[in-house]
Amino acid sequence: MIHISPTGKVKIFNLFLLLFIVIILSCNNNKKQSDTKNTIIETETRFQQLLVSDGAATAFYAFAADSAVIKRQNDSLIFGKEAIKKFYSNPIYKNAIAIWKPDFIDISVDGTLAYTFGKYEWTFSDSTGKKTTYKGIFHTVWKKASDGSWKYVWD
Repeated sequence: MIHISPTGKVKIFNLFLLLFIVIILSCNNNKKQSDTKNTIIETETRFQQLLVSDGAATAFYAFAADSAVIKRQNDSLIFGKEAIKKFYSNPIYKNAIAIWKPDFIDISVDGTLAYTFGKYEWTFSDSTGKKTTYKGIFHTVWKKASDGSWKYVWD
């Protein structure tokens, strides 16, 4: 038979209590991560819906952080929310439709940054109605704004 002193019993109890707290906190963090991933999916969906309903300029402007940067053809970068809106105000984007869905989402430990990537399709119609579709891979970095919304800082 093993005899444990009262001091030893307290230490064992404290160890189990600490283990229990760590497990509870870990479960809570996993729930927060899952909730944040769902919020990012919802944000991506609203972004896409706004693009379809109101156009690329409106959507890219609405979901951009003030300091957002987008990478476009030939590795060119467009800096800032206003410049991004101007870029997507080009008539070529007036009737363009983009669809995408994240294949992967990751969230920072503190829950303030996230990134997504997946496949996209842009479909453009020319003046005769002929449609052309471009496919590719997107990568977006999201930052949680002070109002709790998510804005992209890189796309």
